[in-house]
Amino acid sequence: MADSADTSLAVMDIALLPGERWWGGCVDDGWRMPFPSGHRRRLLDQLANQVQPLLVSNRGRSVWSEDPYAFTLHDDRLVIDEALGRVVVDEGRGDLKGACLAAARRWFAPSGALPDPLLFTHPQYNTWIELTYDQAEEPILRYAEALLRAGYPPGVFMIDDNWQDAYGTWEFHPGRFRDPRSMIRRLHDLGFKVMLWTCPFVSPDTRTYRALRDQGLLLRDTAGVPAIRQWWNGHSAVLDMTNPAACAWLGGKLDGLVSEYGVDGFKLDAGDFAYYRADDQATVPGHPGTHSEAWARFGLRWPLNEYRACWKLGGQALAQRLRDKLHNWEADNGLAGCIPNVLAQGLVGYPFTCPDMIGGGEYLDFHRNSDRLDHELFVRHAQLAALLPMMQFSAAPWRVLPPAMDALCLAAARLHVEHGGYILDLARHAAVSGEPIVRPLAWEDPSGGHDQVVDQFLLGERILVAPVQQRGQRRRSVRFPAGRWLGDDATLVEGPTVREVDAPLGRLPHWLRQ
Repeated sequence: MADSADTSLAVMDIALLPGERWWGGCVDDGWRMPFPSGHRRRLLDQLANQVQPLLVSNRGRSVWSEDPYAFTLHDDRLVIDEALGRVVVDEGRGDLKGACLAAARRWFAPSGALPDPLLFTHPQYNTWIELTYDQAEEPILRYAEALLRAGYPPGVFMIDDNWQDAYGTWEFHPGRFRDPRSMIRRLHDLGFKVMLWTCPFVSPDTRTYRALRDQGLLLRDTAGVPAIRQWWNGHSAVLDMTNPAACAWLGGKLDGLVSEYGVDGFKLDAGDFAYYRADDQATVPGHPGTHSEAWARFGLRWPLNEYRACWKLGGQALAQRLRDKLHNWEADNGLAGCIPNVLAQGLVGYPFTCPDMIGGGEYLDFHRNSDRLDHELFVRHAQLAALLPMMQFSAAPWRVLPPAMDALCLAAARLHVEHGGYILDLARHAAVSGEPIVRPLAWEDPSGGHDQVVDQFLLGERILVAPVQQRGQRRRSVRFPAGRWLGDDATLVEGPTVREVDAPLGRLPHWLRQ
């Protein structure tokens, strides 16, 4: 093993080894991994998802820094530049698995804790696509009751944005929620745990804003006044989550929702780099990632949590969802990007993954397509999610799909529950070992030539999963690592080999290692 360090803004050139490929950095780049020659990324340019200042290679090497940097992959070298801090190169770890585990032990040791087990064992249901900004007591209960009537197993129920009176106030809107305590009690009686959406923003021109301003709990701009930032819902002030007093204030508000209404946890949205500036005045000065990390660290106090944006904090008990997907089949931000991006999450230290809302969570795109939803896409997304660590519905399948298609989504939900115990065991193992739950084939079979396989995965070491991600596809090629594999269709395959398999619309091709 050897270390080298760059403590300035100078360039670091790392000569590539024969056959060396690289992964890491921005999870949203997962569909580009392993990176092609010419790929460049500034880690300060977070792309609406998790970022880890870690690069790993199939030749057992890694690059780490506590601070953001930029990198470019060339034909013969990896160049690190724009480094804001010390950059360390680690070598001699053998392969991709060795590089990842060594980095985890050294830089973000697993905490031993995991998010709430229900996130893994049962589907999740989010009200965002179904209700969008029309969150209210009666339609929320109708949605939950309809889920059970349709046969879907209860799990985590997420009440999304606009349940609150104002951003930062975190009180149920009195006109749309007449008796929130009874509503949550009813959801509990139906078998659900309940999460509420939150964010670090504060609506200006409110009593809450004025109080927080006077207490010095808001992020300030270069003029020393509260920074007002544009985000997807308008313009808001931002809590300074590097200030322990701001964390205590917001924690008290959210804990009050737990004690007063019986809320079980929180979806902690935003935290994106775009809402912070390097010259912001904060209790702990830093770059935008400093604030993103502080927002993510804040959520550790609730085991039932969900994040979409994160800087560092690999190995921690945070449920990490992929960014809102478009309602399409493409790799850059559609269905075909789910597997490679989930694989990227696991490789850089985020094992507790969710592949976004089934059918696509980007609400503007979903609603634009509401009159012509791709039913096949919806089903294939449900199948893909069924054997991932988490599975999240939002649009009600029985409402947007024909009955036969809804039945296929229901079968996928039941498949997830069937394997929920195994998934939870993998999550517990990940919490202490640092191993991903969802693994690329190269993780278990590094010499098998699987480095560029991004359309199938291993769930732990026992289950090989090969979802369909192309419209109209009814057969697909599957790579089998060494071993004997018993399929869901009762066929037995001896690996290593490549097989063409049938994949009718009702089938998620998967195999159990014998």
